Amino acid sequence: MAHHDGAAAVRPLTRAWVSRHLQAGERIVRAEALHGGITAEMWRLTIGARDGGARDLVLRTFVNVEHAEDWLNREAGALTLLTGTGVPAPGLVAVDPTAAHCECPSLLMTRLAGRPVLDDEGLETRVPLLARQLVAIHALRPAVRPRAYAALTTAGTVVVPKGAHAAAWAAAIDVIRGPAPRCAGRFLHRDFQPGNVLFDVPPARPAGARITGVVDWAAASWGPADLDVAHCAANLALLHGPAWGLRFPGAYEEAGGVLAAAASERLYWLVRGGLALSEEVRSVSQPWREAGRAALTTRAVEERLDAYVTALMDAPG
Repeated sequence: MAHHDGAAAVRPLTRAWVSRHLQAGERIVRAEALHGGITAEMWRLTIGARDGGARDLVLRTFVNVEHAEDWLNREAGALTLLTGTGVPAPGLVAVDPTAAHCECPSLLMTRLAGRPVLDDEGLETRVPLLARQLVAIHALRPAVRPRAYAALTTAGTVVVPKGAHAAAWAAAIDVIRGPAPRCAGRFLHRDFQPGNVLFDVPPARPAGARITGVVDWAAASWGPADLDVAHCAANLALLHGPAWGLRFPGAYEEAGGVLAAAASERLYWLVRGGLALSEEVRSVSQPWREAGRAALTTRAVEERLDAYVTALMDAPG
């Protein structure tokens, strides 16, 4: 939904805070709500200058969200770290993690060109691009490491879909009952998936697609590369079918990425990635439908998740 009454669409205190971080002579002339996020309100702000020029910023606001301060501090830290690395991330403009100035905890950043592409068409081109981008992220060696990853899903929190293959799910849940494998740490995005990657796709040449940005760094952390790969693989499985989830680890390795050496360790992370989404099927599928994937009902996504988890448990090795 676009708001054409300019700055009035943004809460008054937040509007004033944004204005204090603009250049001399600039003002908010338009605000447009961006859809697709799960935990935060997102606004595209058009900033007008006295000479008639304009630029866009993005405002991210958490409303009644637990841990908002932590997430915004982590995102601000990640955006600062990523400056000049070659990873196409937004630039940090300002952050108010405790709502000291705004109505709600907020972060202001530059806007990147491109858009998430969630269609099946062109996937053969985009998956290798996703893999290469994730390898580049994992190659970063920050002077100050972010905090260690948190794996919130447990054997007791998994939500088994109705009608799922009971034996496969029971076996999958048993996989994550044990301790996590010891793996080398890497800089993780922690929510790397098609909805958080921006593409430029020439209308007449889908094969010419290129990545223009990676967004939503609020969960950036330190941990095994397998964790990011598993999360992206599970999202691909739900968005485009289980076969695409099964293919992604191979694409990551073809791009130069290194995964856990033992098959059992790889399985642990892949299973954990799939089971984690069992708790979020409704929340992840709604933005996909809003983006035009109307067939991805909650039930349809549950069925794909069941097929993916079953395929992981049936895979040889």
